[in-house]
Amino acid sequence: MTLADFITRFQLQLPRYSEPARNVRQAAVLVPIICRPTPTMLLTRRSAALRKHAGQVAFPGGSADREDENLIATALREAWEEVSIPPRSVHILGQLPPVDSSSGFQVTPVVGLLPADTCFNASLDEVEEMFEMPLNQALSLASYTPLQILRRTRQLQVYFSWYRSHMVWGMTAQILYRLGQHIQP
Repeated sequence: MTLADFITRFQLQLPRYSEPARNVRQAAVLVPIICRPTPTMLLTRRSAALRKHAGQVAFPGGSADREDENLIATALREAWEEVSIPPRSVHILGQLPPVDSSSGFQVTPVVGLLPADTCFNASLDEVEEMFEMPLNQALSLASYTPLQILRRTRQLQVYFSWYRSHMVWGMTAQILYRLGQHIQP
């Protein structure tokens, strides 16, 4: 799939999700797609020193501040703070429906394009590592294995996948899987 195919499918498809988010506290993540000849997606591995989700693969993002104009502003601010993505360099394509995090947030994924020459610099307080995953692999539904779990008396389906030495699972895998579903023809 080319970047142009991805953009067209993303913008022309209606989301197909059945279960709305239930959490009230708002957060947002940037789903950063880097416009390389073979497009990639920037992911991070969270610092092992963090209190929540330590060491997990994630998108740059976090909770909304009162000063944020909207959730797009939240995603852009957090991406700047975590990996130094200049907000003005992000071309926002749109948002996916929010998903619930296990830490009690309703998280809105904001999909944006970055120029290939974007420089990243991880905030060592929050990010242990940054890496790029080919967009085709990140959005390939066949890359994800579903797993049924019981959480607080509710049956949930979670996904996980491997990219090199990184296990992608939880909310990050859920967002990638939903984005992959969203762009399917």
